Amino acid sequence: MTVRQDQLKNGFRIVSENMPGLQSAAIGIWVTAGARNERIEQNGIAHFLEHMAFKGTERRSALQIAEAIEDVGGYINAYTSREVTAYYARVLKDDVALAMDVIGDIVLNPIFDPREIEVERGVILQEIGQAYDTPDDVIFDWLQEQSYHDQPLGRTILGPTERVSAFSREDLSGFVSEHYGPEQMILSAAGAVDHDALMKMAEEMFGHLQPRKGLIAEAAKFTGGEARQEKNLEQAHFALAIESPGYRDDAIYTAQIYSTALGGGMSSRLFQEVRESRGLCYTIFAQTGAYADTGTTTIYAGTSADQVGELATITIDEMKRAAQDMSPEEVARARAQMKAGMLMGLESPSNRAERLARLVQIWGRVPSLEDTVAKIDAVSTEDVRAFAETMAVQAPAALALYGPVSGAPTLVELQERRAA
Repeated sequence: MTVRQDQLKNGFRIVSENMPGLQSAAIGIWVTAGARNERIEQNGIAHFLEHMAFKGTERRSALQIAEAIEDVGGYINAYTSREVTAYYARVLKDDVALAMDVIGDIVLNPIFDPREIEVERGVILQEIGQAYDTPDDVIFDWLQEQSYHDQPLGRTILGPTERVSAFSREDLSGFVSEHYGPEQMILSAAGAVDHDALMKMAEEMFGHLQPRKGLIAEAAKFTGGEARQEKNLEQAHFALAIESPGYRDDAIYTAQIYSTALGGGMSSRLFQEVRESRGLCYTIFAQTGAYADTGTTTIYAGTSADQVGELATITIDEMKRAAQDMSPEEVARARAQMKAGMLMGLESPSNRAERLARLVQIWGRVPSLEDTVAKIDAVSTEDVRAFAETMAVQAPAALALYGPVSGAPTLVELQERRAA
């Protein structure tokens, strides 16, 4: 399998990987603009725009967009994250050109019909309402807000109802003008694809776009803080975030191995101590996420009202213990889990296309899998223990609690336990 990468004169980037033996392909446009690129009055508009892309273009109605892909047995979708918006499809190899035409059409030619805006506004408001009714959605939004308080990176992707209720056609068009230039777009494809054919289609479809400088996202600063809301729920939801490296920092590999060993699976420390040994919860996990210039290691658990205090303090104790006695066997297991997860995921052309796009966004190129595996393998037990010490004692933290949480310690109390 060979990765090929090119760029049009206007800055539009193309990356692809042919996967021999496959009869299908994944193809999409990744726009390097997401929720953190919004001004405060725009919060939620990147996600609104993603919805509107499927509501009609100059050439196709909403139904025709869906039928064009589903008539050939394909699948089309989109998502908005804090740093990208993606429009992608999965089709058989003979339908790659069709998928490219449809995706290009919805990205370049949305008509933003006022009637459809109102329909989709209602859909998004329902989506926001559903999120409010889902405790583990709410708590992670609160945790993000406390981690990056009063910053674009700390705001919700869906946006507040009052903003979404007020967005106009001009607001949508304005965000496109600001962020959907050729230099902010990456065409990524994997599977049964021909790079030269993709280049030709990209030139025909996107080559006429004029270069424009995208607006630079505000630099992030992890602030920390606490959000707590008492509510009559069955479970007390506990989420702790610790500042971690961004994805351009090689320490991200140490952070990911650490969080895997701490709470990444059934053999992890938190799962074994908190669930298996003490029976304090059903769900507990740790994971590390990263952005361009910052990251967070997050620990989440759901437990009963009378056990949330014990769970919180044991979690801190386990973090501190990891700095002292994380074993070579645990690190080796976490490394193996990390590599296996990455390599197994890349057997899917959809996952591979997404990886290509993200790497081009991050680095401007696609590092080899061998390089990535070598960086994972280079992480030593001493590296993980040193990182665990920072996580347990020094790094800034944020806390979110939701449900019957009156018995939970405050962030200040947890910080004192960290420092003890």
